[in-house]
Amino acid sequence: MKLYSYFRSSASFRVRIALALKGLDYEYASVHLLRGGGEQFSAGFTAINPAALVPVLDDDGTVLTQSLAIIEYLDETRPLPPLLPGDAVGRARVRALALAIACDIHPLNNTRVLRYLTESLDVPEQQRNAWYRHWVETGLASIEAMLERDSRTGICCHGDTPTLADLCLVPQIFNAQRFGARLDHVPTVMRIHQHCLTLPAFAKSVPALQPDAE
Repeated sequence: MKLYSYFRSSASFRVRIALALKGLDYEYASVHLLRGGGEQFSAGFTAINPAALVPVLDDDGTVLTQSLAIIEYLDETRPLPPLLPGDAVGRARVRALALAIACDIHPLNNTRVLRYLTESLDVPEQQRNAWYRHWVETGLASIEAMLERDSRTGICCHGDTPTLADLCLVPQIFNAQRFGARLDHVPTVMRIHQHCLTLPAFAKSVPALQPDAE
């Protein structure tokens, strides 16, 4: 099993956590998103993923893209521990939390969007970072409301064991902290984030511990 990853990629971070939770060994293949204009645009990598995005998981010749699809594939093929609840309503809630991060927050702030703002639209760095913080802070406020008002929220986003929602939440907080986003308005989010980092699978998957960390 090989994971094409970049240490700061929050989408790659999600998959690293899933692999760690399931105790799966893998080869780490670094794809540096900034070096040389972006290694993801190389002919070798676009032959693997034409979208020029990480992560990509190669499971013995089965090549998978998109972090949430990869995680659900892992959950179906290596079902223990499960990353989605056993009931349909619970699965819908966990997916809604995960998608609120992966589809509503993350796409507005990923590397290619930030690069386009600065390189193509000549947005100054200060304004680019303000853009980032605005969408992260407002998006996380919505996540906070979803978590705070629901009795199914436990030590983790859904109950007391990690699910797909936690795998999305923790990497998003790492990026928010890196850009100096305000986080004091999301105490439930931060409580869950801090708990997850006490779990070995999350702790070993953080960006600073990856082979390509700078």
